[in-house]
Amino acid sequence: MGYKRSTKLPSELIEQIQEYVDGETVYIPRKSSARRKWGERSGCCASLDERNAEIYRKYKDGQSVKSLAEEYYISKQGIYKILTKFK
Repeated sequence: MGYKRSTKLPSELIEQIQEYVDGETVYIPRKSSARRKWGERSGCCASLDERNAEIYRKYKDGQSVKSLAEEYYISKQGIYKILTKFK
């Protein structure tokens, strides 16, 4: 969440807001149509999807869950969760 100080709101709107929260911080959420999924902006989600697909491919090629967990520094349970999503 960031603050925008350069945005100018109409004085009538500011007066109405002051009736409810004079001098307080106000959070105005994005419109639901403008919301982004987690990691979409930074590319983290796509990166994790690629990693998880790679883990699944290696598992299908015969690599054990234990060795995948050690290679990717993920618990065996975490590897199983990734594999379940791809089945």
